[in-house]
Amino acid sequence: MKKLFWLSILALLTACGTADKTSEDEQNLLSKFNSTWNIYEKVEQNEDGTVTYRALPWGGLVGSFKVQNQPVDWSGHEGITFEFAEPTKVAVQVMISDQLRTWGKAGITSLTCSFDGQNVKNIDEVSLQASDTTVIIVKRVTLSPNDAVWEAETVWEGECNMGDWANGFVIKPEKFETAHEGDKLEFIFTTDKANAHNYWIFKTVYSGTGNTLEGNDNELNEWGCASVGKESTAHRIVLTASDVTNLREKGLFVNGFFMNVTQCNLLHKNYMMPGADEGTY
Repeated sequence: MKKLFWLSILALLTACGTADKTSEDEQNLLSKFNSTWNIYEKVEQNEDGTVTYRALPWGGLVGSFKVQNQPVDWSGHEGITFEFAEPTKVAVQVMISDQLRTWGKAGITSLTCSFDGQNVKNIDEVSLQASDTTVIIVKRVTLSPNDAVWEAETVWEGECNMGDWANGFVIKPEKFETAHEGDKLEFIFTTDKANAHNYWIFKTVYSGTGNTLEGNDNELNEWGCASVGKESTAHRIVLTASDVTNLREKGLFVNGFFMNVTQCNLLHKNYMMPGADEGTY
């Protein structure tokens, strides 16, 4: 009887371990990334579950997410995150259905492309691109759940047609008195597709300085600018404690390349309680 008891316990623990691993495997979308845009690139599935991507400039490690040949709805998620086994040697970019994009500078170990504020009801493809020839070992690719409601506080409204870096606007320090670490700074805009050359760019600095915000440091290029997708309508930056301190003291200056910005909001997070109806917080 005693032997039977311990065998039962062992079986239960083994089953739980298998369930945990299955759950973890289901959350990891890396297996879907099994092809490339450039026929001269290579993708290798490793025994430890990682993927080695031998990239050429602006090729792409591609994952298809169609179900029965139809795009999927990711509205219930906040973003997709790539985790790398070692720091990237060159700048990389995540592109979603040729609409949303997030830039990541060299030396990062993860990169998240946030969905919030965007239309992600029809997602068919996600790609990871490199700015130069390199080898990238991808450890995991995961979707993060949308577990919060964000309340918007408008801190600027108007119409700023940025053109070719011609225009910008300032948000005064007192507008950030209610800002806290972890809040998001949201820009509402439309891209000027008629005049731009396939890219649209934001630059955000503490007013009166050349210093960029810390919150989106990992997605800034060598000139301190963040790229957005041609169909994007919102750009959001998660504020660090240092960002909040500097914004309350100096305010914000924003300019960019061929976008029309009409509103800027501070987003404050309210987590939904477990078991609560959506929208209850």
